[in-house]
Amino acid sequence: MKLKEDMTEEKLRGAYYTPLNLATNIVEKILDFSTIKNILEPSCGDGVFIEAIRNSEENASKKIKAIEIDKDAFNELSKKYKKDKYSALLNKDFFDYYENNKSVKFDLVIGNPPYIRYQYLEPNQRDELSKILTDNGLKSNKLINAWVGFTVACSKLVANKGSLVFILPAELLQVVYAKDLRNFLLREFNDISIFTFSSLVFDGIEQETVVLKCTHSSEHKGIRIIELSDADDLRDISLDDYKYIDAPCTQEKWTKYFTNADEVNLINEIKNDNRFHRLDDVALVNVGITTGNNKYFCVEKSIIKKYRLNNYVMPLIGRSAHVDGAIFTNEDYLLNYNKDKKANLLVLNQENNRYPNGLKEYIKLGEDQEVNKGYKCSIRDNWYEVPSVWIPDAFFLRRNNIFPKFVMNNIQAVSTDTMHRVKFNDGIDGENILLSYYNSISFAFTEINGRSYGGGVLEILPSEVGSIMLPIINGIPEDIKETMLSYIDLSLRNSTDIEIILDEVDRVVLVEYLGIQEETCTRFRQIWRKLNNRRLGRAR
Repeated sequence: MKLKEDMTEEKLRGAYYTPLNLATNIVEKILDFSTIKNILEPSCGDGVFIEAIRNSEENASKKIKAIEIDKDAFNELSKKYKKDKYSALLNKDFFDYYENNKSVKFDLVIGNPPYIRYQYLEPNQRDELSKILTDNGLKSNKLINAWVGFTVACSKLVANKGSLVFILPAELLQVVYAKDLRNFLLREFNDISIFTFSSLVFDGIEQETVVLKCTHSSEHKGIRIIELSDADDLRDISLDDYKYIDAPCTQEKWTKYFTNADEVNLINEIKNDNRFHRLDDVALVNVGITTGNNKYFCVEKSIIKKYRLNNYVMPLIGRSAHVDGAIFTNEDYLLNYNKDKKANLLVLNQENNRYPNGLKEYIKLGEDQEVNKGYKCSIRDNWYEVPSVWIPDAFFLRRNNIFPKFVMNNIQAVSTDTMHRVKFNDGIDGENILLSYYNSISFAFTEINGRSYGGGVLEILPSEVGSIMLPIINGIPEDIKETMLSYIDLSLRNSTDIEIILDEVDRVVLVEYLGIQEETCTRFRQIWRKLNNRRLGRAR
């Protein structure tokens, strides 16, 4: 993590200014200014939204209150708009403004709030952010970004029949810490439109963004997601072509609304189908081992031999490349070990307080390299003793590319936090669970539950893995189970197209064994493919 003093001023202020074409298209294409009289821009930066609004003669007399915390940016704005009697510029922290002006309402609140992580806020700003959240029924924690607080506060300043229009990170749709915000918006507004872009709309910034438009409508409409290629696509859209979906307040992400209403209903049907259960109904899903320094604690054959560490290491899956199939075997481990991959984890504990000379030399090497000064290591009683080491029954890859990987642990292996650890409940046949995962329905739920990470990677957290729906196949014949597991494992090792594997598992497990309609499998494959293609499109 970068220290505050290492961050650029731009990043500390979260000041990534909106492109003029995006601001102009928002103002001209998705807003009706006929009913708008007064406007708030809570973090106006270089004034791009003021410019976009003033570029239209009919909006020349709209009252705009624009707030900017940065003195230099404010001074530039003051020079530019000093003759604009309808624009009131304030050099203030918006959180301070909100605390003293909660009763003031605006027909439109518009802008691009700052993206500042909690740890980079000043202490008083953290307190103000926490108060805004808790006063409005949201939880406050150290993962919350400043834009969440801006969105909540500005929502409370929207007048009856008014609108909030913000450019926000796509994290709004999917990250856990924005869950309360999503439910807050659903309670606060009855007309929510989200405009997404397959291209990045901010030059030089690897941050996927969306345009959020929330309105106090006279009728309940719900939520709709409008997918576009880039900002210029806003010029040509007809909003009436996009249908709303009813969105109840739930724990779920909004990524499922990239699907249509019929598909959402199908997803909900599976959740209520007694032939399915969640993974966390039958297993504990936990993060992998946090070593504090994988480069040091994950060791290869040559290091083991040099420092005579044989009695102090355990077999390890350190990366997805360490396992090709769906079952991690001793042969896989030996292949990695003999190729001098980091195939072992150094595991020490207080009982081993009389370490041999070779191990003492390796510990000294770590101290010479200042591994002991890293945060995770420095807070331990003995920096070289990695905590929470236990052997899971299976692994689930934390970050996935084309498709997610669920792997059975057939040896006493452990994993770093690149893999989540899965421990099956007592009495649960782990092979049944592994087989029940590789199908179109469970794959679709994985895409729905996870989130698109940089470069199109699917990142999924333990709680999200636990929410994946799996078919219940407790009574499946042993010969079919063994045949199918062997087929999946061998096919993955041979790099068989994943859709070919899904075709076979869908047919044997879902259709023939469980009696699921082929059409249902086909529709879930389409959902998986739609979400998968959208995610991977970012990488392309």
